[in-house]
This record gives sequence, C-alpha cells and structure tokens, in this order.
Amino acid sequence: MPKLSGMTGAGAWGRVVTVVRGLPRMLREDLWTSPVDPLPPVGAPGAPVWRPAFGMLLTLGVTTVSLWHVPDLVPHGAAVPEYAVLLVVCQALALLAGMWQPLYAWWVSLVLMVVSVRIAESAAAPGDMFPWSGPEIALQGGALFLLTLRVKPRRAVLALTLSLLAGLVAGGFTTRAHNYALDVGALVVIAAVVIGSALRALRVARGQLVVQSGLTEEERARRTLLEERNRIARELHDVVAHHMSVISIQAQVAPHLVENPSAELRENLAGIRENAVEALAELRRVLGVLRSEDAVADGVRHAPQPTLDRLDELIEKVRSADVTVAAQITGLRRPLPPGVELSAFRIVQEALSNVLRHAPGARARVDVGYHSHAVTVRVTNTAPASPGWKAGRGGHGLLGMRERTVMLGGELTHGPTPGGGYEVVATLPLEDLT
Repeated sequence: MPKLSGMTGAGAWGRVVTVVRGLPRMLREDLWTSPVDPLPPVGAPGAPVWRPAFGMLLTLGVTTVSLWHVPDLVPHGAAVPEYAVLLVVCQALALLAGMWQPLYAWWVSLVLMVVSVRIAESAAAPGDMFPWSGPEIALQGGALFLLTLRVKPRRAVLALTLSLLAGLVAGGFTTRAHNYALDVGALVVIAAVVIGSALRALRVARGQLVVQSGLTEEERARRTLLEERNRIARELHDVVAHHMSVISIQAQVAPHLVENPSAELRENLAGIRENAVEALAELRRVLGVLRSEDAVADGVRHAPQPTLDRLDELIEKVRSADVTVAAQITGLRRPLPPGVELSAFRIVQEALSNVLRHAPGARARVDVGYHSHAVTVRVTNTAPASPGWKAGRGGHGLLGMRERTVMLGGELTHGPTPGGGYEVVATLPLEDLT
C-alpha cells in the first residue's frame, strides 16, 4: 500500500510538471498566435451584438479628451510634454485598432498602461487613483471588452488575469504613498470581460440558431420531396400493377386462342406469365411498405386512379366551393398512357387546390391541349379578391407537380401573371420513355 501511494503521488506530481511545462506554450497560443473570431458581416445574426462595441469609439473620444489634461503626467498649469501627447495618441489608436485586431491592440494597451504608470508615479498627486487612473481604467477595460467579443472565454480570462497582474506589479514599486484604487480598476475590467463574454455567447448562439434553422428547413424540404415521391410511387404502383396483371392474364389465355399451339409457344407464354407474376409480386412487396405507412392509402387501396375523363367531375367539385372555373379542351381527345393521364389529372387538381388556398375569390381557367407528341395542361387564375395575397407563394403542390412532370421527361413553368394572378403550365411528352 505505501508503494502504491508513492506511485500515485509521483503520478500526480508528474502531471503537475507536465502542466507547468506546457503553460508557456498555452499562453503563447492563447494570447498571441491563435486567431480571433472574424467580424460578422453586416446583416449577419451576430452583427447587432457589435453595436455596444461601436460605443467604444465614443468612449475613445471622451477618454482622449480626458487624457489631454494628463493630470497624472504634469503638474497643474504646466505645459503638456511631448511624450505625454504621444502616449495619449498611442493609447487612443490602440483602442481604435481593437475593433479589427483586438488581441494585438490589447497587448499594446497593456504595455502603454505599464509605461504610463511608471511615468506618472512620481508626478501623481496624493489624491489621484493609482496605479490606474480613470482614463487608464476606461482604456484597459475597453481593450479587454473588444478582445472578449472575439475570443473564447478561457482566452479572455487569461488576458484579464495578465492585465490585473501587470497593474499589480506596475504599482508595486513606488517612491511614495498613493491612493491605491486597484480594486476599483479590477471591478471595471472584470465587468468588461463578463459583459463581453455574455455578448459573444449571444452572438454564437444566434449564429448556431441560424445554422440549425437552415438545416431544419433543408431537412423539411428533403422530407417533403420524399413524401411527394412516395405518394407518386404509390399511385403509379396501381398503374404498373394493372399492366402486369393484364400481361399475366393474356399470357395465360393466349394458348387457348391458337389451334394446336406448339410446345415452344406454350413454354414461352408460360415463361412470360411467370415473369409477370414474379415482377408483380416484387413490386407489391416493395411498395406495400409505403402503403402500410399511409393511413389515407389504406382507404383508397382498391380505388381506381383518376384520369382526365374525370376532369369535369373535379371542376364541378371546385365550383361547389364558390370558385368560378372555366375549362377548354383543344385537339383530338384520345386515351393517353396511364402515367400521363394520372399526372395530368393530379397537376390540374393541385393547381386548383392552390387557387382555393391562396387566391380566394379568384376566377380560374383550365386548358388541356392534345398534340401529336405531347399533352399540355394550363391552369390560370385571376387576382384574388382578398388583398394581401402574394402571388408565387408555393407549397407542396408545386413540388408534386414538378416531380410528376420531371418523372415523365416534361417541363413545368409557373409564376405570377401581369394582372396579379398566377399560372401553371405543364407539358407532358407522349413519346416512349423507355
């Protein structure tokens, strides 16, 4: 046990020695080589925190005027010596430079403070504060405040400790008695460091909040996109499943439609049916997970997917909500690929839903054009009757329209119209997309 205790004491002593040896390096890094926080640009979250820092410029002016009287450097009524003017200018410039280079400015202010104390010691009146006069306290507190706004609290505490030690040492070698006010100066500089640390913490917290808000918005947009794609996948699942079922049934019935079918034909048709059934099973297995997580989908699992044949029904429902809707179909109306039919109907549905939500009292118009290689869907609305509505404010509906259009290789354009309304135009190609 004594041996173990000795080993423990030796280990603790070794750690102390290591810390002491590393102290100069830590001080050099924290108080000289390590960079400070950059100034936040105008309009950034942390920019308002710097408003108190600009107040230091006002303190600079007041302090400079006070220092021009230099009560600690010259007797009353005597001329101001040149070295006193130089100290005033250097201390003022050091505080001003603290707005851009707070670490080096603090070092300059600290050195000038020690020089001023040593010069003023012999000429200071018995009632003057010593070693820090009022202007000295203001300058040192301002330098520490500007530094604390730009460095971590540990570095600010080290700078504060060094400032207090420098003041204590500078006032320790005197030729006569003085009115020592180191406690007052210590309270001021400590308050400057505490306030600066609080303002820096506020700036950092605001910056992190903005970053987190941006990540949240990005995650919300990504989740919304995935939800829209899942909804589209569930709807297209019914279309694909229908075609796979038809292929399977036709492959099963085909041998009975041919007189004396050969064995090769029966084998090929059986293979087609088997592959169709397996593909359908895999499709249902994968997309069935999406179905199971959607409570709404459970209620419409067996409902047929809408097509443009139900466009009149959709328009009547919108009209029943006191919205005036006009519809026009141009070109030769004909059956379209199921995916195009479904997407065209959903685009019209989402566009009219946006009119109901964002343009109360507006009149809407739906134009569907059948062309040789594409079908176009155009939904427009007039300016809303209620003031304060902003055109172009999109939500999930526009995202879903864009996803459906891109999926089919088409184009979607939308935006406000000159009259204060809004327009959505989708072009869905009819070429073979395989």
